[in-house]
Formats: sequence, structure tokens, C-alpha cells
Amino acid sequence: MKLKSIIAMGLFLLLLAGCSDQPSAVDAFDTYVKNWNKQEFSSMYEQLSPASQKSISEDEFVERYKSIYGDVEVKDLNVTFKKPEEEPEPNDEGEVTFPFSVSMQTLAGEVSFDNEATLTLTEGEDADSFGVNWNPSFIFKELEEGDEVAIRSATPVRGEITDRNGDGLAVNGTVKQIGIVPQAIESDQENIVKELSETLKLSVEEIEKQLNQGWVQADPSQFVPLKSVLESEEELIDGAREITGVQINDTTKRIYPFGESAAHLTGYIRQMQKEDLEKYAEKGYSSYESIGKAGLEQVYEEELHGVTGWSIEVKGADPAKVIASKEKVDGENIQVTIDGAIQNKLFEELGKAPGTAVALHPKTGETLALTSSPSYNPNDFTLGFDEGEYAKLADNENRPFSAKFNKTYSPGSTIKPLTASIALRDGDLDPNAVEKIDGLKWGADSSWGGYKVTRVKPADPEVTLEEALMHSDNIYFARKALNLGAEKFQKGLESFQIGQEVEFPFPTENSSISNGGLAENDILLADSGYGQGELQISPYQLAMTYTTFANDGVMLKPTLRVREGESAEEYEVISPEIASIVSADLAKVVSDPEGTAYNPVVKGISLAGKTGTAELKAAGEEEGPENGLFVAYNTDKKDLLVAMMVEGASSHDITGKVKDVFAEMQ
Repeated sequence: MKLKSIIAMGLFLLLLAGCSDQPSAVDAFDTYVKNWNKQEFSSMYEQLSPASQKSISEDEFVERYKSIYGDVEVKDLNVTFKKPEEEPEPNDEGEVTFPFSVSMQTLAGEVSFDNEATLTLTEGEDADSFGVNWNPSFIFKELEEGDEVAIRSATPVRGEITDRNGDGLAVNGTVKQIGIVPQAIESDQENIVKELSETLKLSVEEIEKQLNQGWVQADPSQFVPLKSVLESEEELIDGAREITGVQINDTTKRIYPFGESAAHLTGYIRQMQKEDLEKYAEKGYSSYESIGKAGLEQVYEEELHGVTGWSIEVKGADPAKVIASKEKVDGENIQVTIDGAIQNKLFEELGKAPGTAVALHPKTGETLALTSSPSYNPNDFTLGFDEGEYAKLADNENRPFSAKFNKTYSPGSTIKPLTASIALRDGDLDPNAVEKIDGLKWGADSSWGGYKVTRVKPADPEVTLEEALMHSDNIYFARKALNLGAEKFQKGLESFQIGQEVEFPFPTENSSISNGGLAENDILLADSGYGQGELQISPYQLAMTYTTFANDGVMLKPTLRVREGESAEEYEVISPEIASIVSADLAKVVSDPEGTAYNPVVKGISLAGKTGTAELKAAGEEEGPENGLFVAYNTDKKDLLVAMMVEGASSHDITGKVKDVFAEMQ
């Protein structure tokens, strides 16, 4: 009995040992699926059956997966199969089949499908194993042997930008595309190309480059576009039409009706370059699309662009086999608060001088104009620059491609109303008190080492706040800053958001009060009181601070986009009483013959404002270049506030320019 038990147990152990050598198809496919989810394609290849490995090399297998998954931007790949409770028995051919499911996100949306995988038992020298019989339908259900994947994009129509009145700032308009049919000029190509060069202002080399393209050489009967121009360029169009072989077609391009006057506001679009591809591919863009590279085109890029449509298909299939598709969504039209008439007028007044002007509605905070000079024509970025024009602009020392309204500058005497407000609110300033100031120069004490604050001109030695603002008295406001002390003065400026991070709708450099603090330098504190020192503020933010005086002490952060129910963010900076005092004094700056902004006199307008001349001299210099500034708002309607700055000018040079804007807009 004992012998039989021993024999039975031995047979059982032998049978068990034999079973443990039998490979598991479930485990094999489970490992394959795990490698697939991790996109470890080389490991997947190692698990293929000999027949599959014979049909495709490892390099081809790995590259095909990487290429297709990369091109369609596979994310969230999830391959699943439900393990059976028992190990299935192979069929007579040694095969086991498992159902599985695949889902993934692609640039064309979700792709999901069910499929089956067959594993074949293969004898090995050391052990048997199951290998996966692979086929292209594992990548996408629609793929068969020899099929390739095609990816197609559908570019959305870019949204348009209009001003508050509905006038186009950036629109998709019809332009004239001027080109040539090479076949028609073969008999006299050299002379015709020279004539085209002169008429279109393109180099001969550029024209010949277009004519020497491979597709043109293959079929010289095709139209070769050379230059697109606005329909308004009638003289150029008529001249081109007279040239042998020229054809003129209508086409749609991005155009900017306000041209130079709104260039820095609108910005422009251009085709994506190499450095843009990765960033915008993540946003679903096609590499062939154009993007906003400056101004509003860049600020509102995503809304204007819309959503690119994508389709993943089996290449050349008839009928078409679509694996996944996503419809394009055209861009959103955007209306901004800009008033085109004010925009044009401010640019006209700036002329060619390097400078900038900003206009706001002081009661609503709406941005009415953002101008900068010198400028460029944004249409040239979409239609093409004349020969040598881009280089000429790029080499201009006044940087016509750079907006000035969002860069920071010394505010000069335009800061004095803020100093007055802080002293009235946080100090002991009595607006009617008389302060004695003798002479043109004043220094606090011997610790200043002989440094003195200088007044613009001799004045009555007895000065009130009104007179100090009218005459722009540097000494008066230097003393006010010193009386307040560094901490109070700095906090006062910060209450006007100077030196704070302010998110403007148009990207703007942050203002700053000083490089290292005012507390340890009385000279810097005194100079800051009248707008010199190290104060830096953009014309855009400077205009914002003046809304305080036109709006009963409430400062408004500018808005730029027309949205239902949207209003400007408010800062309660000073009391209505203080705002009234300062505003009345600023009115005297313009209306009183003694005021710095009195001349020139323009009848029919009622303004309050402050001039400023910011000296840009370096430490130790007696003299340096100057920037002229003037900030003003109308006191009757209170619907327009303008801040203008011109480089290399005095404030007296620009008061007339600003007044002309108010006179025309009233």
C-alpha cells in the first residue's frame, strides 16, 4: 500500500513538472499589451511570431509605430484585453486568439476599435513560446497590408478685428495677385523680368528664383504669383497689366486697412517658422499656418485662429477610409474699444517724430487709441516688402518695429499731480498754503554735496499748489516728497499702481519707482517728487493714472475688448475732494496764461492737463536729451484723455498736437 502511494505521488509530481513547462498564451499576450501601452516597440517586436518577424524587420516595425503614432500625436493610449479564467487550449495549428480593445487620443480626436490577436505556439531550442501574429490593423482597424496613413489639415478662417465702430483693423480682404506665365515671355524674358522688377519693386534675382522653381520648369504654362498688392494701388496694378505675360488674379489675404497708423496696435501675422512649430503643434496647429507675431494679432491669437480641422485616412483608398476626423472651427471675430478716427489723428499729429500717444475714455476706462512712431506697414508682412524696405526699417535707430506706448520712460513733470495727490491725502499739504521758495535752485543741506534742484523759471517766491502745478515748480514738489518721507511717498505711488505688477490687456512693461529704494537717498526721493530720479512708467499706465482726476478719485484700469457686461477694474485712490482740487489746478495749467500748457490757444476746447519734460542725462552730466510729454483730458464731456510723448522734444513742442486732437474730436 505504501509502495502504490509512493508511485502515485511520483507520477503526480512528474505530471506537474510537465505542465509547468507548457507556455502561457495569456501571459504572453498580457506582456505584449503592457509593452504596447508603454510604447516599447522593440520589446513588442521580440514577442512577434517567426512568420511576422519574417514579414517585417525590427527597424521597419519600430519606425512604423513611432512614425504613425508621432504624426497623429497619439496620447492616452490604452490597450486592454480581458484575461480568461482558464488557459485556452491551442487549436490544431497551435494558435490561440484573444479579443482586445484599443483607444487613444489623436490630433483628429478619439480613435477606438476592437480587434483580435492570434498567437502561435512555436517550438524553441530551450522552450516553446507563443508569438503574436501581427498585422497593420493593430495600428488602426482600417489598415491592411501595404496601406499608408495620410493626415490632412483644414485651416480655419481667421477671425477679424474691428474697432468700436465696426471699422476693420485686421480683416480678410481681397487683394490683387500679380504674376507671370513663363511660357508667354520666353522670347524676351530678360527684358520683361527687368521691367517687372522696376514696376513691382522686386529684385531681378527674386523674380528669377520664382521662375526657376521645379514645378514652374516642369510646366511653364502655369501662373507664377510674384506679388500681391492692395486694390488701392491702382497705378502699380495698371502698370503691371501693360507688361507682356502678366496676369492679375483676385485672392484673399490678411490686410490692415489702417496701415502704419495702427501697425503697433494690430501687429501682423506670418507663417510659422521652425522655432514656432513645437509650441503651436501642441495647440493643434498645422505647420503650414500663419500666427500672430505682434500686437492684437498676437494678444488674441487663440481666439482669432480658431481650431484646425484634422483627418486621418488610409492613403489613396477608394472609396475613402477615414480613421478619425475633427471639423475645423473658424476663428472668432473680435471687436476692440479702439476708435479708428482718434487712432489716425494721433498718428498724424506725431508725424515722423519718434514718440507715442495713448487715448483713453476717462469715465469708462476704454482704450481709444495706441499709437507709435515711426511705424511700418503691417500689410508688407502679408503682401511682401518692396526691395530693400525691410532692411531700411530694421536699421532705423528709432526702431519702427517696436511699439513705444507699452515701454517705460521717465514721466518728468507729469508725475507732479500724483505727488500733489499723495501729499494732500497722506501728508499735511494745505492747497491754499503759501510756501516760500526763493531763486532758481535749492538744496536741502550739506549732505547733498552741493546738488540742487532747479526750477524751470523764476517765479513769485510765495507759491501755492495751484501755482506750483501751473508753473511746474520742481522745487515745490521735491519738498513735498521729502516732507512725506520715502515710505509714505513710495506707498502713495504704489496706490496709483506704480511699481506694481499690472496686467494690462495689451502687454505692457511694468513701471518702477527706483532701482534700490528711496529710503537711503534723499536726493533720489526729492528728484522722484517731480518725475526725475529713477521713476519709469509707460505712457499707457501714465494715462491710466490720470483717469483718477477725471473720475472723482477713482482710477480705472484700461479695457481693450468690447464684451457685454465687462467694465474697467476700479481703484479708489483719492477722495473726490482731492480729485476736484487737483483737476481744477490742472485746468489752470491749460487755461491760465501763466500755465505751461497755455500756448497754443485752441478755441472751443476745455482741457485739464500737465506738461512734462523728462531729462535723460546720465549721472554727472549737466545736460542730456529730453522727452516731451503732455497728458490732458476734456473737462466738459470727460470722454477723452490723451497722453503723448515725443523723444528729443520739449513739452511745449507737443501741447499743440494734443490740443488739435481734442479740437477735431469734440
